[in-house]
Amino acid sequence: MKYKAAGIMAVLLVFLLSAAASGLTDDKNQRVHQHLEAEETAACSHEADVFCTHLPLVVIDTGGTEIPGKAVLDENGKILGYTQTENGEDVITAQMKIMDQEGVNHHTDDAPDVESLAEIHVRGNSSRTFDKSNYGIRFVTEQGENNPQSIMGMDAHHEWALHGPFLDKTLIRNYMWYNIAGEFMDYAPNVRFCEVIVNGEYMGLYVMTETITAGTDGARLSLSVNKKNNTFSGYLLRLDRGSDTELKNIRTFSAYTLRTKQVLDIAYPGIRNLMPEFAESIRQDFSDFEKTLYSYDYDSRKYGYRNYIDVESFADYFIINEFTCNYDAGWLSTYIYKDGDGKYRMCIWDFNSACDGYQESGVQPQHFEMQNCLWYFMLMKDEDFVNTIIRRYRELRKGVLSDEYLNAYIDDVVDYLGPAIERNYEKWGYSFEEAYDLLQPAYRNPRNYEQALQQMKGFLHIRSEWMDENIEALRQYGAESRVKKFNENAN
Repeated sequence: MKYKAAGIMAVLLVFLLSAAASGLTDDKNQRVHQHLEAEETAACSHEADVFCTHLPLVVIDTGGTEIPGKAVLDENGKILGYTQTENGEDVITAQMKIMDQEGVNHHTDDAPDVESLAEIHVRGNSSRTFDKSNYGIRFVTEQGENNPQSIMGMDAHHEWALHGPFLDKTLIRNYMWYNIAGEFMDYAPNVRFCEVIVNGEYMGLYVMTETITAGTDGARLSLSVNKKNNTFSGYLLRLDRGSDTELKNIRTFSAYTLRTKQVLDIAYPGIRNLMPEFAESIRQDFSDFEKTLYSYDYDSRKYGYRNYIDVESFADYFIINEFTCNYDAGWLSTYIYKDGDGKYRMCIWDFNSACDGYQESGVQPQHFEMQNCLWYFMLMKDEDFVNTIIRRYRELRKGVLSDEYLNAYIDDVVDYLGPAIERNYEKWGYSFEEAYDLLQPAYRNPRNYEQALQQMKGFLHIRSEWMDENIEALRQYGAESRVKKFNENAN
């Protein structure tokens, strides 16, 4: 495997410039980019037909039982429900082995570096209809208790997501944007490429992903709950379709004023530690923030939203989702958390459809959209918040959002993946055929891997060029003439 040294050096140089421009600190950004830091290995020989890969290898054995959670469709393609086990369960317990030593190739018959029982199910929303499944994983002991595992250099935890790119024909969107966001946001999920085998069948290239939740010793989000003492420190909320557990769904100010049809649910504390009084406290706390945001005092230094949020976190979230036209953000798959310092922060999730990857229709790159999202509808009425976005955007365009950085990043990731891309499309290459088109209109579907890469690069070029020329137009949303009615006292 040969890496593009010049490209890697260019990426590193741009990052250093970005760090200087953005005032990033070592403590805040200890980001590991697998494709830059992985040790080089010899080419696989595939002797005796033994599977071989330079990537970490995940082997799952369910004993022949089908993993539940796939979508069940009617004759018109409408989702009727999801598969379950014969006993009506939506998860099964499987044996998982992971080979992830540095600097060596991995084979199915190697001694595992991680081995554990794991509860597993098919996860996702629309992706549950895809042939290539995404999996939710919870490592457990024989007694069914959490069994945290350190995987591929990431901090130990029991909850993980195995993302299998299928709609995203480049295979790299989530890996790329999670890592780039992790360079300038307080937290973005850590990710590692791997290849996956289930019950002896090769399933392709996957991205092992941290789920957004609390961790220990600095892992993931700094949140905690002590049920014994009836206390919790911080919490995590998700704006999406809501939870099947009614206690987790909270009716905040934006819900009962019908400002959103989406449901805000409590993602942490989990149901095992979520007492009714916790849920009510969280509901009231978040409602207080939303009431302030939608009040005449929203931009007041003394009483306004700044007392509740980390302004730069909200600005960064706006920028990366707007830059990539990732327009589920702010409405679906939207995570907001409050940790020990008492300020709300945003956390990115799901770039599978970013950069013009939505199934239903193409995205017009010459426009802004995030200003219409639930909380940004009011934030963008504050001229100071708009100025923060513009300033921050200009900084990031000198570094990790520059054309040079992004193009080099894409090329270097593809070079690192090498033969794993070919293996993935030996399995799933039929998805390039017209009969399996997922994007509408049909002309948007790439017919090979190179086309998929060029589409994303071309989109980013057009998008960044337009945003450079029009970023100042965001000022219209905070213009005095436009927000006057939001600032006048009704009395």
